[in-house]
Amino acid sequence: MRFELRPSPALAALIVAVHSAAGAAIFSVMSGWSGALLAIAFVALGLAAAWSRALLRSPASVKAIQVGGPEPLFELAGGESLSASIGERRYVTRYLVALPLGKPLGRTLLVTADMLGPRQFRLLRLWSLWNRLPSVAPAQQNYFA
Repeated sequence: MRFELRPSPALAALIVAVHSAAGAAIFSVMSGWSGALLAIAFVALGLAAAWSRALLRSPASVKAIQVGGPEPLFELAGGESLSASIGERRYVTRYLVALPLGKPLGRTLLVTADMLGPRQFRLLRLWSLWNRLPSVAPAQQNYFA
């Protein structure tokens, strides 16, 4: 099964807001040029993170996940496809899935509910929890179709 990810403007806004709040907190503690530069750096880091992780605009952004084989396959926005293992510390809720990816990606992939359709997001959550997709017995497939 293939999961095509869409950009998430809500996640991008949240990332920028949190980094801006961190920048404001730094500036309130460190006044002067050094505090201002560090605050600007925090906001810039938030913009870069939102650009690559939430808006999926960077060539290294994960645009699609393909599951079903021994290891999932991750398609990057730059056209490259990489196979990576999923770590043990997965986090799955009603609104998001966090998957720690092994080498060569070596980061945590955050997928929010608005990045997939409702059915696709439900299947991704199930796969994340159980490392397999739900199936129906062959005799019952016509019954549920």
